[in-house]
Amino acid sequence: MIIELRELSLNDGIEIYEMIQEIGPGENGYQNSAYNLEFKEFQSFLIESRDESLGINLQPHYVPQTIYWLMIDAKPVGIGKLRLYLNDNLCKIGGHIGYTIRPSERGKGYGNIILEELLKKAKAKGIKEVLVTCNESNSLSRKIIELNNGELKDIDQGECRYWIRQ
Repeated sequence: MIIELRELSLNDGIEIYEMIQEIGPGENGYQNSAYNLEFKEFQSFLIESRDESLGINLQPHYVPQTIYWLMIDAKPVGIGKLRLYLNDNLCKIGGHIGYTIRPSERGKGYGNIILEELLKKAKAKGIKEVLVTCNESNSLSRKIIELNNGELKDIDQGECRYWIRQ
């Protein structure tokens, strides 16, 4: 199995678009703002996301975030988001890292792989303590976070906040 965590590119095409559509609007706290786009609008999404990663034209209360695609044997199976710093909102819900796996590829261990790979990116960018959040009822995500040395700090209004020290 060849694993690659690939940063969003303006050259991304139909295979990434189809994964985003399969994922839908998101669940368990993960938000997928591109799920309802027509393919002709996809390039604009890529440009906006690239700009967001550079801190260009950020919406109020947003921080720069980089989007990554988890590729397994050159097939896109998941999306990850990495934020270099947090604002007050992200300290409660969202954290440094968010991720999801496309429904047709779940149950294969890819959630653990994408979190491991995103943690490597965070470490390379100098983030020594990473906040990862998930819904209290999401036992699979909780297990993945705990397998990656996540220490539960607290549960507030159904949202678990885990810190991972690197």
